[in-house]
Amino acid sequence: MALGDLLRAPLLQGLTRDALLRMDPETAHGATISALKLGLAPEQAVADPPELAISLAGLDLRNPVGMAAGFDKNAEVPKPLARMGFGMVEVGTVTPRPQQGNAKPRLFRLPEAQGVINRMGFNNEGHDAAFARLKGAHVGAILGVNIGANKDSEDFVADYVLGVLRFADVADYLTVNISSPNTPGLRNLQADEALTRLLAAVLDARAKAKTRVPVFLKIAPDLDESQLDGIARVISGTGLDGLIVSNTTISRDPVEGQENATQTGGLSGKPLFNLATRRLAQVRQRVGTLPIIGVGGIHSPESAVAKFEAGADAIQLYSALVFGGLDLLDRIKRGLAAAVRAQGLASVGGLTGRTTSAWADGSARL
Repeated sequence: MALGDLLRAPLLQGLTRDALLRMDPETAHGATISALKLGLAPEQAVADPPELAISLAGLDLRNPVGMAAGFDKNAEVPKPLARMGFGMVEVGTVTPRPQQGNAKPRLFRLPEAQGVINRMGFNNEGHDAAFARLKGAHVGAILGVNIGANKDSEDFVADYVLGVLRFADVADYLTVNISSPNTPGLRNLQADEALTRLLAAVLDARAKAKTRVPVFLKIAPDLDESQLDGIARVISGTGLDGLIVSNTTISRDPVEGQENATQTGGLSGKPLFNLATRRLAQVRQRVGTLPIIGVGGIHSPESAVAKFEAGADAIQLYSALVFGGLDLLDRIKRGLAAAVRAQGLASVGGLTGRTTSAWADGSARL
């Protein structure tokens, strides 16, 4: 190992677990992005085992673990994240015009629960800045671009169309994010009539692009079963390529009485796991074999395995890295590979859906 490699891993690892937790959360996030831009990240030392390779909506991933949207909002560090060992990196959420987001402070840790509450409000530098960074880039992992709408937009649907037209030719997939609780009115797009209009416009825009990029829809965990029925009905007649389940929750049930629990915003991290995974299983029951990326509360190898068994084809994480450190990615991948071997399976895909019913009816929990 070169001297630079010896210096990088402990430096960023120490920042993540110690110094960063003593900083203001948003300052710590900015410091992490800066460190990654400087190359101060541990690089994956050993190739992923073949049983972790998957095909997702026609995309070939070397492993099924991705960095969720929200970490790299401005597409500044997809390459360093790929070098760390993520099988996919989703940047954004990106809106057509730059926006500041909500007033600070807007990001809060719940240390006892290993949770995070944010009300960031799609703060980002806009389409042009992200596109300039991604054009011609060779990331080294599957690249997703998460697209959203400006808070003051007169037509949210038009903003999503602009996102498709802008990034279809530079992304491996696009995510239509209508599930953030921090843009007023955005979650209303999950209702039947609004969702029908949105998907028709987005998929029509996708058809006009030079490349047929897969499109995923990211939904909230706060939907009830009748609302999930409606979403399943709407998407069944479209060319949507998959779903991401789920975004953050506005519920505080898992963290009631804890530090920062009364802050407004979306709750993520470990406390979200059971709710998000139950919704994932309920969605799986409604959409058959449609690809689903499972997000929400993954914090250990065991929780990653459970997310697959509930019905995920691939997974993403973000908040758990705040508390678990960057080596959590490697531990999760090793845990998935061990589960595949222990169950005598040929690949990680064999884990998908093994306990969907138990998670859907609430009898399975972590």
